[in-house]
Amino acid sequence: MYAPARCWNAVHFSKGVVVELSRRKTTMASSSLTKPQMRGLLGKRLRFHIVGAFIVSLGVAAFYKFAVAEPRKKAYTDFYRNYDSMKDFEEMRKAGVFQSAK
Repeated sequence: MYAPARCWNAVHFSKGVVVELSRRKTTMASSSLTKPQMRGLLGKRLRFHIVGAFIVSLGVAAFYKFAVAEPRKKAYTDFYRNYDSMKDFEEMRKAGVFQSAK
């Protein structure tokens, strides 16, 4: 159970573990822990993520161009290369698609 500290230099944890703190200010070696970045963190993260998003968007755009747009343009070109609109109109007229054209 948690027991309140009796003096200012003792920290109590659960299960009865007590850690005594000295009255002096202790410093840790700089090699063991690095200081957290407090300034410019948002800017650094935004810079990283904006560059990443730009690269991903370029990749998606290139993929769309070569996997979707170019084959679609080729299909339209191939279709209209031999397309006869009058022949198609005559077939639809004979089939009765149009009411005004007999």
